[in-house]
Amino acid sequence: MNEPFKALVVNKTESDFTVNIKELTIPDLPAGDVLIKVGYSSINYKDELASTPDGKIVRSYPFIPGIDLAGVVIRSNDARFKAGDEVIATSYEIGVSHYGGFSEYAQLPAEWVVPLPEGLSLIEAMVYGTAGFTAALSVQRLEENGVTPDKGSVLVTGATGGVGSIAVAILAKRGYHVVASTGKQSEHDFLIDLGASEILSREDVTGEKTRALDKQLWAAAVDPVGGKTLASILSKITYNGSVAVSGLTGGGDVPTTVFPFILRGINLLGIDSVYCPMETRLALWKRMATDFKPDHLLKVMTKEVTLEELPNYLSSILKGEARGRTIVKL
Repeated sequence: MNEPFKALVVNKTESDFTVNIKELTIPDLPAGDVLIKVGYSSINYKDELASTPDGKIVRSYPFIPGIDLAGVVIRSNDARFKAGDEVIATSYEIGVSHYGGFSEYAQLPAEWVVPLPEGLSLIEAMVYGTAGFTAALSVQRLEENGVTPDKGSVLVTGATGGVGSIAVAILAKRGYHVVASTGKQSEHDFLIDLGASEILSREDVTGEKTRALDKQLWAAAVDPVGGKTLASILSKITYNGSVAVSGLTGGGDVPTTVFPFILRGINLLGIDSVYCPMETRLALWKRMATDFKPDHLLKVMTKEVTLEELPNYLSSILKGEARGRTIVKL
């Protein structure tokens, strides 16, 4: 297969940084066990960083970003996959040190590939993508630590973003009273449509001052924000509640104390979707196709763009303009 195909290629030299659609051939791709014709990818925060000169994500140039992809196997050197299989690939080194999903073809190690579970289409898999997997893993970890709908409401911060919006939808599907926090007043209808029962501003969550212990408000929280927001949340979680943290858009420093942990038994759960064990990954994707799957998953998708349109949309995430999930159709 030496026919040319298109990919978004970023390149950095001492004097220039470029983001262009280029024609490549299969031999241009890095080695891998499974060759995939990519049907869809999606835009994530890391992808925007990869498309900027100082993003500190890409390790060598030229490079194809895109940490998510879903498509059909063309050929495989691994017995677990055969031509015609529909598959998903997210996380690991995809789009960071190994060419990613912003390409009509991708070649990956078989250890990074997940069979598309029954109940999901390729486009639905990318509405989820890394953001959705992170949200689902957050909900699963909360429930493993005793959170149930009868325990009280669950707060979701950054609720209009990729992780937040899907967390709202999954929690609503599971029967929780979801409190969605956002700084975007214009997106309240979007969040209600996803299943939010209550909407708070960022200021409602953080308050004027973060106390070591504050009034107990929420049984649990899904927090992709971190920073001072996480500190405030910890002080307001009910006794023996849990917080699943997966991001740091609010900063890496968390100005808290030990009091929420030793006086209220709060659980702080770190969520890592990049190197999540494959056994857990496979089982969770099956849940994302069944009991975790929102009734209207595609509502989370607010835009679909082509590869040619992609460069113009990448900058929207770092500017805080993103809502829900943007899907790339290859």
